[in-house]
Amino acid sequence: MSTTIIRNAAWVIAWDEAAGRHAYRRNVDVAFTDDRITSIAPNYAGPADRVIDGTDRMVLPGLIDIHSHPEHEPLYRGVREEHGVRNMHMTGLYERSQAFSAPDDEARAASAEFAYCELLLSGVTSLVDISPAWDGWIELFARSGMRGFLAPGFASARWRLDNDFELKFAWDEARGKEGLATALEVIERAARHPSGRLSGVVSPMQIENCTAELLRDSHAAARERGIPFTVHIARSVLEVQELIRRHGKTPVQWAHEIGILGPDTILGHALFLDTHSWIRWWTKTDLALIADHSCSVAHCPTPFARYGQIMENFGDYLRAGVNMGLGTDTTPHNLVEEMRKAAVLARIAARDIATVTTADLLHAATVGGARALMRDDLGRLAPRAKADLVVVDLTVPQMRPVRDPLRSFIYHAADRAVCDVFVDGRQVVADHKVLTMNQDDAADRLAGAQLRMLDAAARRDYRGRSAEQISPLSLPVMQ
Repeated sequence: MSTTIIRNAAWVIAWDEAAGRHAYRRNVDVAFTDDRITSIAPNYAGPADRVIDGTDRMVLPGLIDIHSHPEHEPLYRGVREEHGVRNMHMTGLYERSQAFSAPDDEARAASAEFAYCELLLSGVTSLVDISPAWDGWIELFARSGMRGFLAPGFASARWRLDNDFELKFAWDEARGKEGLATALEVIERAARHPSGRLSGVVSPMQIENCTAELLRDSHAAARERGIPFTVHIARSVLEVQELIRRHGKTPVQWAHEIGILGPDTILGHALFLDTHSWIRWWTKTDLALIADHSCSVAHCPTPFARYGQIMENFGDYLRAGVNMGLGTDTTPHNLVEEMRKAAVLARIAARDIATVTTADLLHAATVGGARALMRDDLGRLAPRAKADLVVVDLTVPQMRPVRDPLRSFIYHAADRAVCDVFVDGRQVVADHKVLTMNQDDAADRLAGAQLRMLDAAARRDYRGRSAEQISPLSLPVMQ
């Protein structure tokens, strides 16, 4: 057994069990033995193998990211930030997916390692990684030191484009069934990994790309194993229109009809509900269906904000009783920035500064994510909880003056203030550096993989366009 003490931490965001919320504690010791927190109190007198000076530090629970795509999103850096198609209600998702090739395993490894480093440096200790199954994934995730929830993606269909206004589908139901079988095998292998930190999430990729049978079978498989189920849903206007065309119902309403909503269900995005201003369907039931079935929503503000789209609004979901979590979805994989954007965009949508609080966003990034993952031992600093914690340097200029350090962290300093990160009691970030992986090396490999992806675009694009034509540089290059 090994005990670490963060002695006399200036600020600690501890879990108040009686109130069911996070609260500040001042000048206390945080002690953890092996993988569990043992004490949060002043003047801890027990034995210690390591003592860390907490005088200029804030300690908070490790952040939980419940929706990410690390194996390919970093490849789009410099490509997707302003890429969208007006004829497709601003989204660039479908055009990118057909023009830019799926990465090979070498590219996936470079992209994932790069993203895992970003995540650790922003204080993420638990991650839902929604990726196609690929060789080396389990070992790389384990090496990162994060707590991993592998979500191998699969579907019955792929998107197809012949023009820039109509979304089409190439169906292969056998492939979807095979994908589910492969996903379950990967999840089982992850759960057996000797690190003890890996688990799984059953993840049919997009509701419009899966048959009702595949969705039901996937949800049943998750329930049989006692693990979460997730699906992308209400993610684009075209998706909503397609489900209404097929079934006369919104995606959320169809998910309810086929029986895949429940407390083990994480809805990826759930942005374009029937009441959203970009949809304005005649019903007003989507939010109530999500809440009544105790579903969780993975909110990822960045990709939608880049298209000019926002959730309407985060506070309404909370007041309806929906368990809200946060995800990164795209690059940069920085959950603190997502917390900030979620707060600001909610206030813009509601035209009300009080629609959400900073405490609401911290709850979503910690306890909300833990609930979505069916884990009551994560997302909080309390005795017997897992020793997943983040240490913030209060001397960083962006944290000063230190009146309300959580606000300083979310609205000003973000990842610049994260100095140390522990997962399962093991230190994975020290003095602002990832100990388990080499981000610079991953960046070099990522650059080569991106060049290969861009070079192949003209051969894949339905109009034969180059990457530069699809996503021009932000400034012209002078000759």
